[in-house]
Amino acid sequence: MTRPNEDTNENPNEDPHHARALRGLADDSASVRLRAALAVGTTPDPRSVPTLVERCAVEPDFSVREMLTWALTRHPASATVPALVREVREVRSERARARSQALHTLSKIGDRRAWPAITPALLADPDDEVARSAWRAAVVLVPEGAERGLAVLLATQLGRGARGTRLSLSRALIALGEATSPVLGAATTDPDPRVRAHAIATEQLWRDPDAGFEFAIEEAKRIMAVGDADR
Repeated sequence: MTRPNEDTNENPNEDPHHARALRGLADDSASVRLRAALAVGTTPDPRSVPTLVERCAVEPDFSVREMLTWALTRHPASATVPALVREVREVRSERARARSQALHTLSKIGDRRAWPAITPALLADPDDEVARSAWRAAVVLVPEGAERGLAVLLATQLGRGARGTRLSLSRALIALGEATSPVLGAATTDPDPRVRAHAIATEQLWRDPDAGFEFAIEEAKRIMAVGDADR
């Protein structure tokens, strides 16, 4: 005769509804995974954190990834931050999505204990999505007094990528406030025209955020053209 909980895979201390939700995170249906992530976040249990982080790394559906991130923010930072930092540091370049999502989640949690994970190499990551996530996380996690150093590092990426990448960097630099001003000022005289244009556009966007990035880029081109004509 089998005794209760003997020779079974059930944990007597585990909520069966919670266990079912965790299994649902691996379901073939995105809608099932979405509901499972919602359920896990609604009734947070620190034992769920490894599964949530692991699923974030491989989840193909954007809406489900966002729900997984929300579920992680519902758990104590003492449990989530170390697991996410390990994900950022340990995953290989072929798992760019995993790194990007871990950084995105760290930015949502906002616990500055994660700051040491934001390295110069990460801010210059060759994958645009990883770099953009790193920039967003950096401006949230940067310790007081370290904004100028971060602005200097971010400025090394001026002129990089397509419109979306450049806009992300401009927003990150603007979010750092006055620490950015001298760094941008120096970049407006950079010998690389792409860097100069991006720096000038960022200054324009800072002064008039309602004008939009496209207007700022066009204004930067006009300013550069006038400057070239005056030489």
